[in-house]
Amino acid sequence: MTAEITTPQELQKMDPVFGQLSFDNHEQIVFCHDKDTGLKAIIGIHNTVLGPALGGTRMWKYNNEWEALNDVLRLSRGMTYKSAISGLDLGGGKAVIIGDAKTDKNPELMQKFGEFVHSLSGKYITAEDVGMVTADMDTVRDVTPYVTGISEARGGSGNPSPVTAYGVYMGMKAAAKYQFGSDNLAGKKILVQGIGHVGETLVSHLCKEGALVQMVDLSAQRLEEVSQKYGAQIFTGDDMYSADVDIYAPCALGATINDDTVYKIKAKVIAGAANNQLANENVHGLILQERGIVYAPDFLINAGGIINVYGEIAHYGKEEALRRTENIYNTTLEIFDYAVQHQMTPQKAAMAIAENRIEQRRKENAK
Repeated sequence: MTAEITTPQELQKMDPVFGQLSFDNHEQIVFCHDKDTGLKAIIGIHNTVLGPALGGTRMWKYNNEWEALNDVLRLSRGMTYKSAISGLDLGGGKAVIIGDAKTDKNPELMQKFGEFVHSLSGKYITAEDVGMVTADMDTVRDVTPYVTGISEARGGSGNPSPVTAYGVYMGMKAAAKYQFGSDNLAGKKILVQGIGHVGETLVSHLCKEGALVQMVDLSAQRLEEVSQKYGAQIFTGDDMYSADVDIYAPCALGATINDDTVYKIKAKVIAGAANNQLANENVHGLILQERGIVYAPDFLINAGGIINVYGEIAHYGKEEALRRTENIYNTTLEIFDYAVQHQMTPQKAAMAIAENRIEQRRKENAK
C-alpha cells in the first residue's frame, strides 16, 4: 500500500478562495471574464461596513491566476484599513486585470470591465492603480458612474499620484521625527525603490528638501530621465536592501520586506508608497521593531490617493484633499505613540485603530 502525501500548498489549492491565507473574511469576490475582449479580471470586496468599497484597478501580467487572486485579496483587505484609518466613510475593495497593460489594454476591454463594475450597483467603486491612467478611468466612466479618479475635464479629481506621494512624504517626515528627533530630511540618505508616477513625485519632494536621494527601478531609461530632472543619484550597488542609507522607501510592488531581506536592511526608517510591503505583517513587522527600525504602516501613509478621489464622492476640492493628506503626519506620530503604549508594532497599532472604528460603526448600524 502506497500512502499519498498532500503538501500544505496542495491542500490550500484544494480551497483556492476560502483557503487562501489572504482571505480575511472578504464579503464578495467577483471573477470577470469576456471572451470577445479577452478580459480576465477579479474584483475583491473585503468590507463595506463604513461605506461602499473603493479601490483602484491594477493591470499586471501575473504569472498565474493564483497569484492574481492572492494579490487582489491582499490589496482589497489593505483598502479597508486604509479608508478606516484615514477617517473615510468607505469600505475596502480592489480589482486586478490579468494582462500586460502595454499590449493588452484597449478601450473595449476597459469598457467591458466597467460593465462588470456597474453590475455591482455601487457596492464597489473603482479607480486608478498600477497599469492604469486617468484616461482609462474616463473610458470606464462611459459605461458606469461607479468610478473615481476621472479627468478634471469631466468633473473628476484627476491623477491621484501627486497626492499619494505627498502623503508618503508627510509620513516619512513623521517617521524621521520619531526616529531621529527631527523631521528635517536635508542630508538624509534615502533610497527610493520604484520610480513610477508616485515615486517620481516623492523624489521631487525629497530633492527639494535637500535629501541625498538614490533610486532603483527596472527601467534604466526611467532612472536616467528622473535623475537628470531632479539631480537624484542612480543606485549602483550590488544589494539595495543592505545599502548604507537612513531611509528606505519602497514604492514599487509589495512584499519587499520578507525572509530574504528583513535582516539585510540597514535603513533606520522604512516609509514608502507600495502596498503590503511586509510579506508577513506579523513576523516581519516584529523583526523590524526588534532591530530598531521604524516602519511607517503603508496603508496609512499612502492614503493620499484615496483621500483625493474620495473628494469626488464627498464633494470637497483639491485644497481640502491636500489638507487631509497633510494630516497623515500627525496620524503617523499618534500611531507610533499608540504602539509604544500598547506594546505592539506600528502595523498592529494602525490595524487596531482601524478595526476599532469599523467595529464601532458595525454596532451603530445594528441599532
